[in-house]
Amino acid sequence: MKLFTSAIAIAASLYGAQVFAWEATEGRPYEGQTVNVLAVKSSQFEAHEARVAAFEEATGIDVVYDYVPFPNMKEALTTEMVAGGEYDVVSVMDQWVVSLRQLMAPIGPGIEAQGTDLGDFPAAHMRHGMLDGELIGLPVRGHVQLLFYRADLLEAAGVTPPQTWQEMVTAAKAIQSSTDAAGIALPYGKLNGQNLMVWMNLLWGKGGDLFGADGNPIFNSDAGIAATETYVSYINEEIVPAGSAVFVEQDAVNSFKQGNSAMLPVWWWVRSQLTDPEQSTLTPEQVGFTALPAVDGADRTTYTNTWIFGVTQESDVKDAATEFLGWLTDPALEREVLLDPELSEVVAVHMSNLTDPEVNARWGGMHQAAADALATAEGVEFGDNWPRIALILETAISSLASGEESDVKAALDKAAKDIAAIR
Repeated sequence: MKLFTSAIAIAASLYGAQVFAWEATEGRPYEGQTVNVLAVKSSQFEAHEARVAAFEEATGIDVVYDYVPFPNMKEALTTEMVAGGEYDVVSVMDQWVVSLRQLMAPIGPGIEAQGTDLGDFPAAHMRHGMLDGELIGLPVRGHVQLLFYRADLLEAAGVTPPQTWQEMVTAAKAIQSSTDAAGIALPYGKLNGQNLMVWMNLLWGKGGDLFGADGNPIFNSDAGIAATETYVSYINEEIVPAGSAVFVEQDAVNSFKQGNSAMLPVWWWVRSQLTDPEQSTLTPEQVGFTALPAVDGADRTTYTNTWIFGVTQESDVKDAATEFLGWLTDPALEREVLLDPELSEVVAVHMSNLTDPEVNARWGGMHQAAADALATAEGVEFGDNWPRIALILETAISSLASGEESDVKAALDKAAKDIAAIR
């Protein structure tokens, strides 16, 4: 039996949030224990820390946060895995989970006992909390891609926001017939796998995937060839800006911000940049958004980025740390932050918040657009060798976009062979 605390209820009601599903364990069995948290530097996590007094009052557990800038986070986590014992809860990015498998302890029974609704997390985020069939972390921070567009240019061209990639091509050509702007800005150049993030949505939409059930590459299948040909065709159809063959993500973003492109698929957190008068020529009224287009007849997808929080193997206060995770991942806490008028945090990883009417009213429907894509998105399986795999894949895509390679099948076959050698 658990004891509900009035402090949590009061905190949950501050911004119209629902009452927390999380309840403190009856009897405060972990009173006096301290949970040390290692988190990547993030205003979202700082907003959680600002509310942690309610958790501490309810449980008697002290929580101490340490923050590390993103460029240093992987090293800090690796040090904790090797040395151990300093932190009880850690934040880990999806691409690092497998290589840090020895850092985190299974938390399934403890999370189940707290009644956490794992079904409220989209599968594309939740998959990164599972390792070898065990729950080792819960999503707390997650990003999706949306299609941003110039609402004024689409309206002037007489087209609606595209729902499929073919509609995107039609809209791009219509816009280009009546304006100097390119139809869509896309990244094709090499930098940290950025040119894969749209390509993979096409790959999934065509019915393909990166790897098969046996772990071998299958992106060089007919579906993969079709997806790659489609992606490269946007250069050949001249609906992207000149020079796009070497564009990285920021080049595409800059093209949109400068009014040189009418559409842009990119992470949802970039929205604030697109209408920032110090960074952009665009006004909020000019920028619209929708879920990423789908391949005709296929479900929507979106490439995702996920941060999970887990309990460390070397923690001496695992039960208290798991109690903290239950509070940290309650959807009511996330909703408070989303609706706090003093904050501008948009990140949500609970479907209940992504589809929440008040959340969408505040953010113009952006979260529903994300939910539309996440409802059928599966996400990527990242293994130990993902950085090397991504480099091989992004090199293949870049070479095809630049014209250095012209045979799509041959380029993908070579990439598959090279990746199979390191899997």
